[in-house]
Amino acid sequence: MTQGMLHHIEVNVSNLYNTLDFWGWFLEDLGYSVYQEWEKGQSWKLGNTYIVFVQTEERFLDVPYHRCRVGLNHLAFHARSRDHVDELTMKLKQKGTNILYTGQHPFAGGEDHYAVYFEDPDRMKVELVAP
Repeated sequence: MTQGMLHHIEVNVSNLYNTLDFWGWFLEDLGYSVYQEWEKGQSWKLGNTYIVFVQTEERFLDVPYHRCRVGLNHLAFHARSRDHVDELTMKLKQKGTNILYTGQHPFAGGEDHYAVYFEDPDRMKVELVAP
């Protein structure tokens, strides 16, 4: 039954090219596959849920995203294991991704919460959590 489950999430981004480069490998590693592609956007799907990234219109780019303002704070994804979190943490570091809470990593969410927190190109916080 899918009642109550998320159908999709749509995120407006400041630079579609940078966003696709950042999110593509990460989502595919988690099992998502490209679902839709068009000039101003792209989506990835896993099961019944998909994530859409759309280029923000120029007239709305004057105020940048910040997770502490009203709106989305972060997206959190399930990892396969703690090793998976560690593997992706290394890949993120190799790509120059801003890792958050490095002083508490991988337990920034608490002693029973093994995760990596990082930022996408628009500084949206993303979390990958081990079971």
